[in-house]
Amino acid sequence: MYDYVIVGAGSAGCVLAARLSEDPDVSVCLIEAGPADTSQNIHVPAAFAKLFRTTLDWDYDSHDEAFLDRRRVYLPRGRVLGGTSSINTQIYIRGNRLDYDAWDQPGWSYEELLPLFKRSEDNEHGESEYHGAGGPMRVSDNRSRNPMSTAFVEAALEAGHPANEDFNGAEQDGFGYFQLTQKDGRRVSSSTAFLHPAMGRPNLTVETNLQVHRVLIDKGWATGVVGHRLDEEITIRAEREVILAGGAYNSPQLLMYSGVGPAAMLAPLGVPVVVDLPQVGQNLQDHVLIPLIFTHDEPTSMLAAAAPENLEQFMSSGTGPLTCNGPEVGGFARTRPDLPAPDVEYLSAPVMFVDSGLGIPTGHALSYGPSMITPRSRGSVTLASDDPTTKPRIIHNYFAEPEDLADAVVALRTGLEISRQPALARYTGTPFRPPASDSDADLVDYIRRYTHSVFHPAGTCAIGGVVDAELRVRGVEGLRVADASVMPTVVRGNTNAPTIAIAEKAADLIRKQAA
Repeated sequence: MYDYVIVGAGSAGCVLAARLSEDPDVSVCLIEAGPADTSQNIHVPAAFAKLFRTTLDWDYDSHDEAFLDRRRVYLPRGRVLGGTSSINTQIYIRGNRLDYDAWDQPGWSYEELLPLFKRSEDNEHGESEYHGAGGPMRVSDNRSRNPMSTAFVEAALEAGHPANEDFNGAEQDGFGYFQLTQKDGRRVSSSTAFLHPAMGRPNLTVETNLQVHRVLIDKGWATGVVGHRLDEEITIRAEREVILAGGAYNSPQLLMYSGVGPAAMLAPLGVPVVVDLPQVGQNLQDHVLIPLIFTHDEPTSMLAAAAPENLEQFMSSGTGPLTCNGPEVGGFARTRPDLPAPDVEYLSAPVMFVDSGLGIPTGHALSYGPSMITPRSRGSVTLASDDPTTKPRIIHNYFAEPEDLADAVVALRTGLEISRQPALARYTGTPFRPPASDSDADLVDYIRRYTHSVFHPAGTCAIGGVVDAELRVRGVEGLRVADASVMPTVVRGNTNAPTIAIAEKAADLIRKQAA
């Protein structure tokens, strides 16, 4: 029996476990389906793609995507302490202030969340109006500085875009280097930043390799969870609350297997309905990336990052190619001048990033493209069977809304314009699988054929639909959700930092209720 049981030791769960266990008078159990984060590839930034489809990845795919030529899209999710923060590209982006204000939920405005972003942060530039210092999570400048990355920023400026030295500052528009969740050139995950320093507390228990199958609900109260470690069924009880932090795919799936979800879908599967909550698993959103790849003969890409001299540089000084996070640089832009904020994020990596990162680089290359960050299209997460070990049925419906596709054409055309600038001439002379032409029809065909996820799912347990503004699941006492699934709309940017802020907010809400 514990006071708090947290399911999922990812970006949010590690933060919650650390913050709640700061009170020595409460007991906390954090449960993770995967193992401890001991793999060396986790901590070497450039090795992130080596983690894909390993035992540290849930290795999800979407169902056939009707508007992407019925392709299935690879959807990696971390299955390890730190969750996806242990396998991501470490970009520290909060999104735009308009994102949070548009949620229109009490306590969730940008001004109210900014102190929580700053509380987590230990920015190497120190404290300022927009940044924090001394928090658990180190935020650092890029230490790789690949020449292709610098050239991409210069080309964007040549194409008429502004420079931006801080995407989390006063303005989001513009191009530059991303800040990263790294310390001394090594990955900083929510596990290494928040959980590891708290592991010695006697009131914190961390259970790994334990997959939770359902929440136990008795007379309207969440009383614990039941799951399996290998063939052993394990029940863990919660005296005060169960908090789901499994992410936008796993949290709604777990709610539904617990009988909380759309009755019309659960009943035919034989899942007993506890609360008919139709919005569970709906409102799924994600950011897509439309990749542009250019091969060349310049020996500057990540192809040779693991050379002995680079390994020695990484081990001795925490610098060099192995500190490369993939997309070192990028920028935010608008497909129309009348938009109130950016709707495109460009991401540029000095490597051949092909087939959602599952392809093997065969030569030196530059990969970049637009990520569409304000999607109108909505998908869903539903159950595929009554067996809780079955992977969820995920349909993103990318480009179901025609306006999303029209915006993507504009964004792709802008990306191609950047490729033609003088600063990139030495790297972009040989397009790899390019669009047939610059016509709208050929760009649409290219988008449908090559678009992939950029791994930012959100929205499936949204505030105002599935949970209230204090993240409590409607119709069940003692049950909350705290992860990216609670976002009513996905933020304009990478979702790791916002998910950590959501967990900081959840910890405050839980402590306030307990006081």
